[in-house]
Amino acid sequence: MRPRSREARVETLTIPPTAPSTTVRALVAARPSRRFLVALAVLLALAFAVRVGFVMASARHDDKFYDAAWYELVADGVARGDGFVDPFVRIHDPDAVPGPTAQHPPLTSLVLVPVAWATGESQLAMRFTMVVLGTVTVGLIGLLARRLAGETTGLVAAGLAAVYPYLWVNDGLIMSETISALLVVAAMYTAYVLFGSGRLRSALALGALCGLATLARAELVLLAPLLLVPVVFGRGEGLKGMRIRVVGAVVLGAALVVTPWVAYNRARFDEPTFVSTNDGIAMLGSNCDAVYHGGALGLTNLTPGVCLPDRPPPGDDSVAARVYRDEAIDYMRENASRVPVVVAARIGRNWGFFRPGDMVSWNANEGRPRAVTRAGMWFYYPILVLAVAGTVVARRRRIRVWPLLVPAVVVTVSTVLSYGQTRFRVPAEPSLVILASVALVALTGRVRARRGRTDADAPAIAPG
Repeated sequence: MRPRSREARVETLTIPPTAPSTTVRALVAARPSRRFLVALAVLLALAFAVRVGFVMASARHDDKFYDAAWYELVADGVARGDGFVDPFVRIHDPDAVPGPTAQHPPLTSLVLVPVAWATGESQLAMRFTMVVLGTVTVGLIGLLARRLAGETTGLVAAGLAAVYPYLWVNDGLIMSETISALLVVAAMYTAYVLFGSGRLRSALALGALCGLATLARAELVLLAPLLLVPVVFGRGEGLKGMRIRVVGAVVLGAALVVTPWVAYNRARFDEPTFVSTNDGIAMLGSNCDAVYHGGALGLTNLTPGVCLPDRPPPGDDSVAARVYRDEAIDYMRENASRVPVVVAARIGRNWGFFRPGDMVSWNANEGRPRAVTRAGMWFYYPILVLAVAGTVVARRRRIRVWPLLVPAVVVTVSTVLSYGQTRFRVPAEPSLVILASVALVALTGRVRARRGRTDADAPAIAPG
């Protein structure tokens, strides 16, 4: 009996023989067709054009001060050889000696360091770097959707991702969302490869990708353990007898990526620092009277003298983070009866179910035009409904859906611990697009089948 190819084994575990369509299995197991690759290239060109258009028409004129300034200025400083030091100290005092900084994870700035060095610290070049990375994400979304449900679904997913405002708007900004979305999609794709093959090199790659994702956004540290749930508790044939080795390889891959940054922080901060010191300010800014009541319920307030003190406590960023964490925990204990309401508001804001209109002005303060946020809402709610339907369709076809749901779990947990904001949802947006595409293709197929039956049953009309 002729042995099956590796691709065939992967697909057997992704869509078992009990699935209703053998055609989908055959398409996914085979190499991408020329038609698919050409169509995907056209969609990538569209995605690139949309993102470039946003940069040239709007983003390059953005002069607001928010997290993007930190990523840009730190990249500039590292390119000059200053290392990861506070980029804002010398703005106020050119002679000041900046201290160490880890207010955000390092990967976004590190990716931009070569661009800053090669272009003389061009902000526009950094934006175009994000455009390229965002376009790559669109391609990966198409490839992942194809792997799960066939070429048509892959093209529909890539098409949606190309024009979905809540994806492309971030690709014109110098923020961590673009890189985190790219790494999350890559990690999900690698997880599906791992579940089908059980190869340790796939496990190492998955761990490395999850480690890189953690260095893009700290909450993505949850990505690896949640993606490993099927490995630990599942019954995949490709992983039988290899669970400990697979888990160990994923942990090793992640540790190899994250450990150097952790060691670097341990050597330069007074308090133990893992990925960033931003957790303290995020927690205290999200746990005070100003955001526990009224119209700002579930948001954050970083204005000195409101939630945060007028001046930070003495010491480096790690000391301030510890003080802020302690104060935030004390406030939550003192207002324990209010915490469930605040948490519900945070989750509601994150997923667009509580005061979604507030995000129009909130996003405008972070470089996202009001019109883009409004357009994103017109896309988001239908995509969300279709994603729920797509989850049902995928389960009926015996497609593994857990890896696609993991980013939603991660961003929800992160929101519970910080505050509600639609950009925090970005790591989950690719999954929504893929699942919505599954539903759209299934719905279209059902409509065509019903129309075909109607046409077949119609009486023949003799020419008059």
